[in-house]
Amino acid sequence: MSEQNLGEDVDRALLRLTIIPMLPSLQIGRYIARYPIIQGAMAVRIAGASLAAAVANAGGIGLIASFGIGLNSDPDRRNRQFFAANRLALIEELQQARQLSPDGIVGVNILVAARDYPQMAETAAEHGANLIVTGAGLPLDLPQYTQNYPDVALVPSVATVAAAQTLCETWHQQYQRLPDALILENCKSIGGHFASQCEENTVDPIDTTIAQLRHYLSQRFGVTIPIIISGGIWDRGDIDRAISIGADGVQIGTRFITTEECGADLRYKEFHLQAHHHKLVTVPSPVGKPARAMRNQFAENALADSPTLEKRCIASCLESCLCRDNRQTYCLLQALDRAARGDIDRGLIFSGGAVKPIDRILPVSELMTSLTQRT
Repeated sequence: MSEQNLGEDVDRALLRLTIIPMLPSLQIGRYIARYPIIQGAMAVRIAGASLAAAVANAGGIGLIASFGIGLNSDPDRRNRQFFAANRLALIEELQQARQLSPDGIVGVNILVAARDYPQMAETAAEHGANLIVTGAGLPLDLPQYTQNYPDVALVPSVATVAAAQTLCETWHQQYQRLPDALILENCKSIGGHFASQCEENTVDPIDTTIAQLRHYLSQRFGVTIPIIISGGIWDRGDIDRAISIGADGVQIGTRFITTEECGADLRYKEFHLQAHHHKLVTVPSPVGKPARAMRNQFAENALADSPTLEKRCIASCLESCLCRDNRQTYCLLQALDRAARGDIDRGLIFSGGAVKPIDRILPVSELMTSLTQRT
């Protein structure tokens, strides 16, 4: 190679470095992730130890989904009470994740709407979770379950500034602390449950909400708390746009389904290879919120409230449940579990609004490279 050609190659490389920004790191509490990416927690057992550890090893933050984690786990636990099985399964998953990723950042996602939310929060903190992320409700009492584990970062999910204000004011008054970070749900594109007011078009654009939330935290408490956007993130371009409008990081869920380390059945993964946003529908849910999911026979039955839709509660897992209490909708746990185990027609398949067709199932390491390195 001539000196001129070599010089031109170096110039092009330098130009790429000046044009393409490096992704910032993300600090939550005492933990610093190389990349500002939190893997979304998908139940039932879709996001387990294998997926969380792989994301953590690749420089992101991996999450284990705790909802229904004990269902269909170790056969020896099948005769146990459901919530006891959940606790044992979570301990096992945390141990496995730490074996796979000794130095990575691994957390647990817990649904506030679940009846075993307090127990799962205590279990996660006691058994080595670096952080706890919550969804499906405001965790107004979460600090009391983790008070003996001050290194565990607490990261609630909120949909509005008003929800964040209620949470922060409660924590500040009762526990003299604030969240270590906040996940801000973009209800226009987040997968699974989303805020009801989003259907009424009464929510502000996500960039406006970020600015309002930062202003509140600065004026009220004089602090800057990391804000992570959840919903609508599919590729590196989406991450760059999120950072450009003021987010400190992103949470990505659906994109990780078509990875080798995802815990779902192969049929579930293959169904997502042909997924597209025009195949999404909004279905009712037993938690009383709308939910974004892929169109299939189950979704059609749920939308039509078909008489063939089974309304049998299998575990009484939620604090408030339209299926158990009013014989309406369906059993959320059963519907998610069926899908994750490969029953594509009779299961509920949550999906984010940015979903696109992809050509193959790939390792997490390869996906993370595509999300973090621009060419």
